[in-house]
Amino acid sequence: MEKRAFIAVGLSIAVFYLFSMLFGPDKQKVDPSAPQKILLSANNQAVKTPELLAPTNQVPMSGQPAPTSTSSKDITVETDLFTAVFSTRGGSLKSLTLKNYRETNSPAAKNVTLGTDSDPNIYSFSTRIAGLNLSDGTMFTSDVDRLNIEKNGSKQLTFNYVSGQGFTVRKIYTFTPGAYGVKLETQVYNNSATPLVGAVQHVMTYPPEPKIKDNRFDTAGAYLFSDNSLQSDKIKDVATASKRFEKTIQWSGFADKYFISALLADKNSITSVELKKNNTGFFESVASCPQFTVSPGQSTTVSHNLFIGPKDIDILKAQGNSLVQCLDLGWFTVIAKPLLYSLKFFYRYVGNYGIAIIIITIILKAFFFPLTHKSYKSMKGMQKIQPEMTKLREKYKDDRDAMNKAVMELYREHKVNPMGGCLPMVVQIPVFFALYKSLMFSIELRHAPFFLWVTDLADKDPYYVTPVIMGITMFVQQKMTPSNMDPMQQKMMLALPVVFTFMFLSFPSGLVLYWLVNNILTIAQQMYINKLVKD
Repeated sequence: MEKRAFIAVGLSIAVFYLFSMLFGPDKQKVDPSAPQKILLSANNQAVKTPELLAPTNQVPMSGQPAPTSTSSKDITVETDLFTAVFSTRGGSLKSLTLKNYRETNSPAAKNVTLGTDSDPNIYSFSTRIAGLNLSDGTMFTSDVDRLNIEKNGSKQLTFNYVSGQGFTVRKIYTFTPGAYGVKLETQVYNNSATPLVGAVQHVMTYPPEPKIKDNRFDTAGAYLFSDNSLQSDKIKDVATASKRFEKTIQWSGFADKYFISALLADKNSITSVELKKNNTGFFESVASCPQFTVSPGQSTTVSHNLFIGPKDIDILKAQGNSLVQCLDLGWFTVIAKPLLYSLKFFYRYVGNYGIAIIIITIILKAFFFPLTHKSYKSMKGMQKIQPEMTKLREKYKDDRDAMNKAVMELYREHKVNPMGGCLPMVVQIPVFFALYKSLMFSIELRHAPFFLWVTDLADKDPYYVTPVIMGITMFVQQKMTPSNMDPMQQKMMLALPVVFTFMFLSFPSGLVLYWLVNNILTIAQQMYINKLVKD
């Protein structure tokens, strides 16, 4: 078996050498004084480049294949923000470890790793070329084993592949210190005597079920921004049939609650994205680039930007391409994002996200004070005329029209509005849900301490102290709030604090803190209104 394999390899090399001597570009003598060759961009626009006249040592242009290996080699890239491990298999990324984020809230915990080098199925940004027999498992070569990105400038990691079919592929990753973004350029050189037609495809994979059981994977799946809208899918959505997107794709990738790995288009360099379940059971995203045609002796380049990092609203916004839309804050995003920016603004001054939450809660309470003041005052007024309304209902119990007329007259006489207690509260509902989303999905609160035992505002209170206090304040608030309900309904309403307490036991402590402070402020406001109305 081994003997036949060696003979097959030898014959393949012999055929390739024969083809190169007869038809290869080295038969065409290059005049040093001749004009430079032309580099074609992804849309086949001509750009001058000296690379085809004086190729670097990294890409052999003679038509001879570079040394290849049946096993892949790993290359480590070290920056101030992450440690990335790339593979010569597909010129892909195996894993990226974030230096500023840990898996659990412990100084001894491992850093968050996006992708994993322990699972052979997870390789991201590997490359295929449709039309040119290049699969995403193709072995590239690289002349470095490690790359350290210093603070004084960017560096490049280059992968090369010289085929036996007259084309060469180069993948260039460019790293910049202080950035999670990475530039990716894919170049295809035509070393043959005939035009090449194909399309570059970048492949990302994601596990069907994360190995680490953590609530940050609750929303894990495929995300992309197409046709000015965010699309999200879980692997169950493509288990039986793939999904394809083709309208104005700005980025595509995989994300969980706090982190994202994405491929960003550069000048419309993504024409379509196909999501599917591959034959190993993994989630797969295939991003296709515009089709190219490369004449003999010329080349084409397709550019993208990569982002592998935290879903921090400021960092995401700096990437462009609407990547910030991956931070899905629900229906009330237009309110949630300003609240999140405010949260970060106050944190810069107080250095504690818990205190920042308290400040925002106080500001919101002050902002809505006129509405809530009117609401509680109206409810108090309705409670005051309740005995008279009871008499009117008894008096006109057989004449509904007369009763309604008398009740309306009573409202006008005492200047109360039965809807006054409801409408102001309805206005606050969007703000509440927006703040809920901001606190629930904000990576800023992840592992952020407040004080004493509350060491993670994105996790539940480990001793359930704040939810219990919140329940008590909610009970006091219910007792103080004016009500027009009958005794049975009032008893049912008093059961709500118990229900909310049990519900909030597993909520992030940042949310519980907001609700608790809001309740305390509401109690103080109610005491003021009760005193005002009494006086």
